[in-house]
Amino acid sequence: MEPLRILYLSAEMAPYARTGGLAQVAAALPRALRRLGDDVRVMLPRYGLIDPERHGLRRVIDHFPVPMEHDFEEAGLWQAVDADLPIYFIEHERYFGSRRGIYSFPDDAERFIFYSRASLEACRHLDWKPHVVHCNEWQTALVGNWMRTIYEDDPFFAETAVVYNIHNLAYQGIFGHRVLEIAGIEKYGFIAHPDVSPSLNQVVSMMGRGIIFADLIVTVSPTYAREILTPEYGEGLDPVLRDRQDRLFGILNGVDTEAYDPRTDPEIQHCIDADDITHRDACKAALQKELGLPIRPDAPLISMTSRLSDQKGFDILCAVLEPMLQHLDAQWIFMGTGEQRYHDMLAHLQSRYPKRLQARFTFDETLARRIFAGTDIFLMPSRHEPCGLDQMIAMHYGAVPVVHATGGLADTVTDHRPPTVGTGFTFDKYDGMALFAAIVRAIEVYRHPDIWKAIQRNALAQDVSWTQPAHAYHDLYRRARSLKLTGRPA
Repeated sequence: MEPLRILYLSAEMAPYARTGGLAQVAAALPRALRRLGDDVRVMLPRYGLIDPERHGLRRVIDHFPVPMEHDFEEAGLWQAVDADLPIYFIEHERYFGSRRGIYSFPDDAERFIFYSRASLEACRHLDWKPHVVHCNEWQTALVGNWMRTIYEDDPFFAETAVVYNIHNLAYQGIFGHRVLEIAGIEKYGFIAHPDVSPSLNQVVSMMGRGIIFADLIVTVSPTYAREILTPEYGEGLDPVLRDRQDRLFGILNGVDTEAYDPRTDPEIQHCIDADDITHRDACKAALQKELGLPIRPDAPLISMTSRLSDQKGFDILCAVLEPMLQHLDAQWIFMGTGEQRYHDMLAHLQSRYPKRLQARFTFDETLARRIFAGTDIFLMPSRHEPCGLDQMIAMHYGAVPVVHATGGLADTVTDHRPPTVGTGFTFDKYDGMALFAAIVRAIEVYRHPDIWKAIQRNALAQDVSWTQPAHAYHDLYRRARSLKLTGRPA
């Protein structure tokens, strides 16, 4: 079977440019696909924070024209020389090179329209015709729109299908009508949907166009794919998604198990193996000592590494955290930054209960790994979570998650309900008392070491790697290509 040529577009990719989980996915999935034999190439902007010397980049195309509105802008193309897959960087000094940040500029729409269009044009100059363009998030959402309009009769892209990947529907790329002129598609008309709210119909939703024009749409977990068809989770785009639900798929994200390997991780004090989890006791004691908590093997250590926000569950946690500190014999660790009111709450509770709670208002990758390795209970009470990676990394390190059963959390954590030995504890109703009850259940089971170790081993045994998701994406690409060529799925 002929290997597929996949152009992977992402505004972020670790280690070059990163603000969240998208960068981790972009770093891992293309490599997993290449191991299956596909010819995958990644393109991302060359932001000013990307140092060519540090990352071993070389210029491969000095300049080439990119259509923008009624004119052209010049782009350059760089490549990471020693990377284990082809990684290219779109260069434009004004849009990217002169700026240290990634997002939150007044001209973000123009910047990412240029990046997306330049990525397609770069393929022409590399004489490399992609079978599929894999677009991620709103920044690359117009590619499908272009394939149905300005590139429709272009023989270079005649066989190119588009797969559009939604990581978080809340970030849609909402702009005024001017972006259609910049993108060169204003003459093809404005799109409004009869069942979408009037306010959303009066603007341009880049993500909405990605959903409408892609050959196939994929999101980051099966449960989230179902949830976003409802008004509760659809962020106003659920009518559009329901129209295309026969083209919508959910594929669970994976974890880079080479980067996160508890058997060899140099950042944790003692290695952890699924066949021997006794070293987790030493990791726990080291973590307690590092953060100034009493070293107590008998007290369950509950941790949370997260943005401090309502979406991550701090609104319901606030309602019950102090009563839990007063009445449950447990220790707590929090790490993250976010809303000031939650900083203040955790700082206050730390001052009142210093032997039970410690908070670190930062994000420290080394500390995060030690938390995964040393914590007993890993907390993710998110209001909604398209996929989530931390709960999978925690299980991979032998921590037992307590999660709200939503999105990818529901798909990855099996509730412990005897006689079934689960991989963690879940709660369905999003409120403080349901969270309280789930934590109490976990603490009660912790008092039974044999059962607790069985749950830990079950969590460690889960395959959280990219192997299965990569196969699923490979099959999805072939389906999209068949739809493009024949109008029928493979």
